[in-house]
Amino acid sequence: MEVKEIQQRMAENLRKIRKEKRMTQLDLAIKCDLSEAMIKNIELNRSWPSEKTLSQITKALEIDVYRLFLPLAIDFEKENEIRFSAKDEIIKYLRKYINEKLDSMKLE
Repeated sequence: MEVKEIQQRMAENLRKIRKEKRMTQLDLAIKCDLSEAMIKNIELNRSWPSEKTLSQITKALEIDVYRLFLPLAIDFEKENEIRFSAKDEIIKYLRKYINEKLDSMKLE
C-alpha cells in the first residue's frame, strides 16, 4: 500500500467517524484543542497529523487509533460484531487446547 493511499484512508475515515458522531469540524477542533483549519486540512488530506495530534483526535472521538486506518469498506457499526465473533473463536480454541492438555496430563 502506498503512503498516499494510507493518508487518504485515514482522512476519509476521520471524516466518516466525525460525522457518525454528529460532530462538525469545529466541534472536533474544540474538543481536541486544535484549530478548525487543522481538522479540515487533515480531512482533505492536505496535511498529515503528528502522533500527538492523532492522539488528541482519537481521544476526542473516543476511538482507538487503528480505526482511522481500517479499510474504507469496513462498516464501523459491524466492528463489534466482528470483534465478538473473533473473541468467541479464540475462546473456543483455547478451551479445546486446555482440555486436550488436561486430558494428556491425566494419561501420564
